[in-house]
Amino acid sequence: MKIGLITPEPEHPLLADTTALLTPEHEVEALDPVSLGDVPLPLADVYLLKSRTPHALGLARHLERRGAPVVNTAAATALCQDRTEMAGLALRAGLPFAATRTVGALGVWARQARPSAPLVVKSRLSRRGDLVALADGAARLRELAGAWPQEPVVVQEYAPNNGWDHKLWAIGDQVFSALRRSELSPGGRGPTHPLAADELPAGWADLVRRVGTVFALDVYGVDIIDTGGGTPLIVDVNAFPGIRGQAGAPEALAALALHRAAAAARP
Repeated sequence: MKIGLITPEPEHPLLADTTALLTPEHEVEALDPVSLGDVPLPLADVYLLKSRTPHALGLARHLERRGAPVVNTAAATALCQDRTEMAGLALRAGLPFAATRTVGALGVWARQARPSAPLVVKSRLSRRGDLVALADGAARLRELAGAWPQEPVVVQEYAPNNGWDHKLWAIGDQVFSALRRSELSPGGRGPTHPLAADELPAGWADLVRRVGTVFALDVYGVDIIDTGGGTPLIVDVNAFPGIRGQAGAPEALAALALHRAAAAARP
């Protein structure tokens, strides 16, 4: 089979290790969504969309129109970039997602805002280098507004927690997990520690799989904080994250790619 990788970084550890598993029996081709022109026929049997740039999404949509299966789809990937749409879908589906308000440009909103409790301020458009910060008072909010005056943002009430995010990732039905000190903690983002699946609170792995169903995702990440006693609060969903250092992840991705390719080939 032929597997296409839509990415400018085929050397990413997850993709490189997956490619090494596939290439003894299959062909793997990396497509840089910026430099690539039209994709020639024959198309690959399946494409893995490991990029969220406009060029990558445009290429994925083009391939889907030509009948190629893409993991994750362009529509599902784009939805996860818009934190307003993400929160709306999650809450309508009954997922324990953080209540999210869309407030427009940060500079305009901050001039009239009178927060009575700490807020988490996030760029509405999720992307590399976006804004994710804790505003624990009016002074901090004004500071953020001065640095990001035109940035469209969403705000969430800060949920007290122990300062560690549960990073959960799914590839198909397989769930991987780790703990990482939150970027909102006093010390800033810290190290990531592997976490065995049986160390997760009861029901969390199934919750992650439900997120995949709701968002129509095959490869994704879910950021969860424990608000006490194992009560989960989802604060973010990411399409096709890096999933670094997780034993078995390349094998799971290789198997998923081949499964989707075989399913697409059936009459």
